[in-house]
Amino acid sequence: MHSPAEPVTGELPSPTAVDVVIVGAGFSGLGVAAMLDRAGFSSFVILEAADDLGGAWRDNTYPGCGCDIPSPLYSYSFDQKADWSRLFARQPEILGYLRDVAHRRRLVGRARFGRRVDSARWIGAEARWEVTTSVGETYRARFLVSAVGPLHHPAYPDLPGVDSFGGPVFHSAAWRHDVDLSGKRVAVIGAGASAIQFVPAIVDTVAELTVFQRTAPWVVPKADRPFDGRHRLLARWFPPYRWWVRERLFRIHEERAAGFLGDPRGMAKTEALARRLIERQVPDPGMRTTVTPDYALGCKRLLVSSDWYPALVQPHVQVRRGGVGEVRPGAVVGDDGVEVPADVLVFGTGFDSRNTVRIDITGRDGVTLAEAWGEGNQAYLGTTVAGFPNMFLMVGPNTGLGHNSQIFMIEAQARHVVTLMRRMRRSRTDSLEVRPEVQEAFNGWMGERMAGTVWQSGGCRSWYQDPRSGRNTVLWPGTALSFRRRTRQVRMTDYHMERVRNRGARGARAAGRG
Repeated sequence: MHSPAEPVTGELPSPTAVDVVIVGAGFSGLGVAAMLDRAGFSSFVILEAADDLGGAWRDNTYPGCGCDIPSPLYSYSFDQKADWSRLFARQPEILGYLRDVAHRRRLVGRARFGRRVDSARWIGAEARWEVTTSVGETYRARFLVSAVGPLHHPAYPDLPGVDSFGGPVFHSAAWRHDVDLSGKRVAVIGAGASAIQFVPAIVDTVAELTVFQRTAPWVVPKADRPFDGRHRLLARWFPPYRWWVRERLFRIHEERAAGFLGDPRGMAKTEALARRLIERQVPDPGMRTTVTPDYALGCKRLLVSSDWYPALVQPHVQVRRGGVGEVRPGAVVGDDGVEVPADVLVFGTGFDSRNTVRIDITGRDGVTLAEAWGEGNQAYLGTTVAGFPNMFLMVGPNTGLGHNSQIFMIEAQARHVVTLMRRMRRSRTDSLEVRPEVQEAFNGWMGERMAGTVWQSGGCRSWYQDPRSGRNTVLWPGTALSFRRRTRQVRMTDYHMERVRNRGARGARAAGRG
């Protein structure tokens, strides 16, 4: 396994013409690259803005960072890891797994690091995407695959006076490891998926810790444990056992979908489990009230932790309900006007789930993706967008999950993308674009399905919902298996396809390649 800090480098000659440009070298970018390679597509390049691969698992290095989906599920089915150290892997091990996959499948040599994609423009006469990078390179590609990820850009609240604080201020996704928290008074803004990991990890180091919690999260126990030698031996040398473990974990998680999709019986057992955790770990009645949510379980992201509440009940920790009104030199002021002295300010405020694709993308007729998404992000099967031929989104709108492994969804999408490319190759089609009426009908169906889910009717506002429309543009309103079924049934009648005439011999040859 590679050290998390070890840079991964690779060089690829810089041709101006490739068949596929993949933007991003995280789980989704590497996943689609691996499937393209397996399908015989040899002309592709991965453009990565950072100096290393890994995406969110490269960027998030805060104390306690790990996965809340079991390790055997949080990996590619076509490249399973037999020697996970524990049921819920930590960040260094997940990043090491991604590096191992990339090296083993020779994907590192296809990647160019330090290349932020600044713009992509569709050239209809040539049926090509013109892609420019931050170092001045220009690529002409038949296909553009955006794999930048939805949890990539940290969200910072607009707080008056934050520049006057005086001490270190940073987001959990850009953790300042050079800041020694020993004996410090630390203020944490946010109580979401990152905070419930790093707060317990730093609580015994700091002198005082204050958590500003706008809304309490629902939390269920994390049944984490190291894998014993017997499990690792069987997983390595007996593949059917490895598959059985993965399938069993998948079914357990898949059963949870019913509660999110509107069946109250599906959530009753989980809510009882969450309430018992509070009763067992929070003895003080007042604190119990503070940490008990006032909305339906599942409306916001369901969190998994067995050490969140034990951290909050320590004598040098306080939890303040409500947001932050302003920041002053050496202090954070709650929206109730109470001033809390602090030496360090940490944002655990999540990510910008709306402005995910921060690339200047211009599609057909000069329309930009930002304009097309002016009233909310939407796509067909989270993958194709009307007006943007030969462009595919990985982990696009409404492909997230609240109950199971995102890697399963990534693989389903990647197979769908590769299938479309292969069919275009066989039919010698130059461009493919989802029909606007198909996309509109799909999103209409999505809205109807979403209306009865806990995410829309559970009495909360969450980052799943686009503030412009109130629509949930993040999650898939169904089971993971239902998404795989929808993406596996590729209907070419859903797409408008064209051949471009007189585009030159070089372009014709490129279009015929895999």
